[in-house]
Amino acid sequence: MNYVGRFAPSPSGPLHLGSLVAALASWLDARAHGGRWLLRIEDVDSPRTVAGAAETIMQQLRRLELHWDGDIWWQSRRGDAYQRAFDRLASQGLVYGCGCTRREIADSSLRGPGTVTDGERPYPGTCRHGLPPGRQARAWRLRVPPGCEHFTDRWLGPQQQDVARAVGDFVLRRADGLWAYQLAVVVDDAEQGVTDVVRGADLLSSTARQRILARLLGAGPPRVMHVPLVTDPQSGLKLSKQNGAPAIDTARPLAMLAQAWQALDFAPLQAATPGEFLAAATARWSARYGPQAAR
Repeated sequence: MNYVGRFAPSPSGPLHLGSLVAALASWLDARAHGGRWLLRIEDVDSPRTVAGAAETIMQQLRRLELHWDGDIWWQSRRGDAYQRAFDRLASQGLVYGCGCTRREIADSSLRGPGTVTDGERPYPGTCRHGLPPGRQARAWRLRVPPGCEHFTDRWLGPQQQDVARAVGDFVLRRADGLWAYQLAVVVDDAEQGVTDVVRGADLLSSTARQRILARLLGAGPPRVMHVPLVTDPQSGLKLSKQNGAPAIDTARPLAMLAQAWQALDFAPLQAATPGEFLAAATARWSARYGPQAAR
């Protein structure tokens, strides 16, 4: 298997330590497997896109010597590909219009037996068999098949989720007309030939539904590894742009790499330059997570 990994930040701000941990882990895993590491800008959610943020992210990666392979993909330019995937699912009767508001979904989930996963409200299937009288479609949802999705996470071990129960029929196209993240990421991973996804543990709950969607589109789901999140020592919340996490200090690239490395549960490394650090880190990563270690 020719390994293809990717780093896919959203341009809603510069990289912080939490996003650097994910980027470093993804880069190291690709290099340890002798594979390619792609950069994809996930700007499909245009209201959250900050002008100049994508260029800042690229500059940060270059300063840290986390160089990518090939051309950069921009989700905002891939609407035709998402439409083709949507049409393919619709032709199989797997898509339906939903007239529910977010408030209605939240109220229904609080009254019903469903669970709440990472703040998500399970969709109760209100419009699955047709729109209620007087309603028009606001969003478009996937008919999720019944059953439990099982997979093995390379960091966390065996995982499972009953998507129909825990999430429900999830959105493919939003009420504002934008393509949903779940559809865009699956289509892009398939078209780029991504074999391995290494990302933060906050996206673990998306994995089962993305695997289902990939198979429905005729693609093989990539292997996954969800690495630990970095939290704020005072609030305990994960570092994020929404929580005001500071941008990484690219004037101190070696220190930033060392901090991210130790957040991945590795012992400190001695290195004089970022390049020297990354070479040593790749060897250590390969010994623990590389192709030889997996045998």
